[in-house]
Amino acid sequence: MNPSETLPASSRQLMTELQSVGLRLEDPSAGAASRRGGAGPSDHKAVTIDGVTIMVPVHTSTAWTSPFVARAPDGSGRSALMRGTIPIANISFPRSPRFYAMQTLEGVPYSHIATLHGADVLATTVLQTCIRYESRRKTCKFCSIGQSLAAGRTIARKTPEQLAEVARAAVLLDGVRHMVLTTGTPPTPDRGAAILCESAFAIKAAVDLPIQAQCEPPDDDRWFARMKAAGIDTLGMHLEAVTPAVRERIMPGKASVPVTRYMEAFRAAVGVFGRGQVSTYILAGIGDTAEAILDTCRELIALGVYPFVVPFVPISGTPLEDHPAPTPAFMQSVLQPLGAMLAGAGLRSADIKAGCGKCGACSSLSAYEHGGSLA
Repeated sequence: MNPSETLPASSRQLMTELQSVGLRLEDPSAGAASRRGGAGPSDHKAVTIDGVTIMVPVHTSTAWTSPFVARAPDGSGRSALMRGTIPIANISFPRSPRFYAMQTLEGVPYSHIATLHGADVLATTVLQTCIRYESRRKTCKFCSIGQSLAAGRTIARKTPEQLAEVARAAVLLDGVRHMVLTTGTPPTPDRGAAILCESAFAIKAAVDLPIQAQCEPPDDDRWFARMKAAGIDTLGMHLEAVTPAVRERIMPGKASVPVTRYMEAFRAAVGVFGRGQVSTYILAGIGDTAEAILDTCRELIALGVYPFVVPFVPISGTPLEDHPAPTPAFMQSVLQPLGAMLAGAGLRSADIKAGCGKCGACSSLSAYEHGGSLA
């Protein structure tokens, strides 16, 4: 059973609030290191509440003024979560993974090749450069893919051999259960599909680990069959924003691939990977209305695509660092009806083989899939 299925309403509410307003830490070194920059959940720290691990912003301007404070952990690793001066819950932080202490024969730290997301997910950006990011005019304004590279916390290109080595160690040493391979978009028509194929093939040859790959829709739908044959179990193609005006304003380069092309690609990909094994990331709070997000999610669910809606995080150093995070009320207005839609369609995060939707740490959406109300 997914732990989120048994969460009390108070815990669902707390998770939604924390992911919107962030968290201040008395001891920033507690547990696994927080993440700054890069792709995926950035400026976050993993926090476990009632057995469910979520990613909570800790380095954003919103978090610095958050009413929530985590006290320094006690000897058992538990921490008191305070709202102001009032203790409201006990939380904990996943420990730093053992594979972080290792390095390749070339001297590259394993943590520069892949990182732990949530409690048991290995994630990496195979290509840490992107044609969208390198152009000020085309860049996605929320993206920080280049920050961790510039800071020396990662390397520009992870080879298939490096990824296989780290994945095997993460499984053996830390019990990692699935892996996410994302990539910056290269200047090729496949938009990264070829890089993801060779990476997944090497990983699967080294260790039995379910893999999600993430990229923009490739130019040719035949890539989906190639990706599955290479060992990729699930596919993510991320819309981020759903209305043309918001897409053009927030991510002008990526908006050159229209939503209609995404929908065509989703339909083709579901035919290869199966219903519920294709997903998309949607950022709530960057301009789309709740109604627009839900309308798009309804269309995606009809195609068999899992819409993973997450609260926008204003990452430091990006053009949107001062953009307000969505309020807990806005997130609830999206997640509660979306959870009911997913439940009605029989699309459950727990049934996804690998990836962001299965992990669920960047959104409290899975806690709403079972008809749970916050009232």
